[in-house]
Amino acid sequence: MNEATTMNTLTGILRLLARAALLATLVAAPALMVPKVNAGDRITIEAQSQKKMGAGLVLLVSLQRA
Repeated sequence: MNEATTMNTLTGILRLLARAALLATLVAAPALMVPKVNAGDRITIEAQSQKKMGAGLVLLVSLQRA
């Protein structure tokens, strides 16, 4: 190998490493930010449950008989 071929090979390897480092940073950034997000003191966030009445089925059956 001559000197120019060696330099081209090293330059190609350095470019590949730079691209791999950039890609790894872009992929890992969201996962690394998760512990820093402050969602409050509660562990589980839930919506309030609605009280169910159950009168809809009774009205439907009684209207069909009429």
